[in-house]
Amino acid sequence: MRNMWIGGDWLEAESGDAFDVENPATEEVLDSVPRAGAADVDRAVGAAVRAFGGWWKVPGSEKADLLHGVANKLREGKDAIARTMTREGGKPLLENRDEVDWCAACFDYYAEIGRNDRGRVIAPVREHQFNFVVKEPYGVVAAIVPWNYPLLLLSWKLAPALAAGNAVVVKPSEYTPLSTLMLSQVFEDLPPGTVNIVTGFGETGEALVTHPDVDVVAFTGSVETGRRIAKAAADQLKKLHLELGGNDPFIVCDDVDVDVAAQGAAFAAFLNMGQVCTSAERFYVFEKVADRFLDKFSSVAESLRLGDPMGPDIELGPMVSAAQRSKVERKLAAATEEGAELVTGGKRPEGFSKGYFFEPTILTGVNHSMRLMKEETFGPIAPVMIVQGIDEAITLANDSKYGLGASIYTNNLEYAMTAAANIRAGTFWINDPLTDNEAGPFGGMRLSGMGRELGVEGLEEFRDTKHIHLDYKIRRMPDWFPYDWSSIK
Repeated sequence: MRNMWIGGDWLEAESGDAFDVENPATEEVLDSVPRAGAADVDRAVGAAVRAFGGWWKVPGSEKADLLHGVANKLREGKDAIARTMTREGGKPLLENRDEVDWCAACFDYYAEIGRNDRGRVIAPVREHQFNFVVKEPYGVVAAIVPWNYPLLLLSWKLAPALAAGNAVVVKPSEYTPLSTLMLSQVFEDLPPGTVNIVTGFGETGEALVTHPDVDVVAFTGSVETGRRIAKAAADQLKKLHLELGGNDPFIVCDDVDVDVAAQGAAFAAFLNMGQVCTSAERFYVFEKVADRFLDKFSSVAESLRLGDPMGPDIELGPMVSAAQRSKVERKLAAATEEGAELVTGGKRPEGFSKGYFFEPTILTGVNHSMRLMKEETFGPIAPVMIVQGIDEAITLANDSKYGLGASIYTNNLEYAMTAAANIRAGTFWINDPLTDNEAGPFGGMRLSGMGRELGVEGLEEFRDTKHIHLDYKIRRMPDWFPYDWSSIK
């Protein structure tokens, strides 16, 4: 059994409770980890509180060196970490190797911008004065992360939180705790307690959210859980950062190379079996190219290789769990009952006696009365709707309670910029879907959440603001009691 990482030590749960971690490709148990309760969370938060006092005083250049060291250790351990991620999460090994590289790049980025400034000097209101705006850490951050990109979405929180001077308690998903626990080796040079990892289910996360010594809660997950976190944190008025998923639109205009657009669409819809926050889940295709696009899109989907995600030529592994696959199957069944037509896929593939595999699926005959077009699916289903032009596509793209991402394929600059200016989404991709940039902010509008990760904005999420007003000449001011405006110099 792998134990939790608290205060620089490996610890079991005080209760002795544990749970198994399963390989979704084989349904075999990989290992077990502690099921943390409130007492374990209290230990972890206590360790973070003690570490915080020293960590945020570490000079910026030294802190940067330590975070660069984290990045280097991630790269050194990339293969072992990626293999564990693949076994517990089902994402292909190639993609998990990339994920570790992206994590390292994130730590390198925040190592530099974290020491770039601590605020600014602003113009004073009187002579003999200086005014400083100083950025300070909040204290203890709870980072609650999902299973689909367990280390990348953790790094997007952890790297800026540490660069800002906070200490962190991490709660990984119950599906993917093993790779997160492996990160203890990359944090060995940080002061003990600066990073702590507790494993468990919803009750573990709830204990973190409500702990009085947790100052910030950073969460990625569902809208429903995000609402529960917001309500639980409200009594203590905690700072929240919530990334809550989406139902992203994908527009294909009539001026593009349909072969390229179809390949991009397949990547956006089926990457990690559609288990991506920014997966394209609604396709709007101009009528002029709709038939050709559907033919090519179907061919690409049918050519994708499913199988053991450890394999070198595999493009799609299993879904993360039986429950997640069943949820997608129910949603697909509801859509077909409402009139959606199956183009390809739609079932569990043959030849897999074990594992939570599902075929990449394309539908037509959809409309906005269907739940499929209004709610997040988080699975390999791509509904395609034919539109007459860019105005209709933009209107339908905005007909959603979400606003995380949106994509368009077009060579028409007017189409691209009209859509970018009018579609409400935190990220808008033109001809290159799902690409992230650690220097560019990521986050959603409307029910997709609050706050931003990555970029300078991501650092600001974990820094509080203080104004320091200094007058270096001690004197009586004319606007003090009693007023004497005649003495103004």
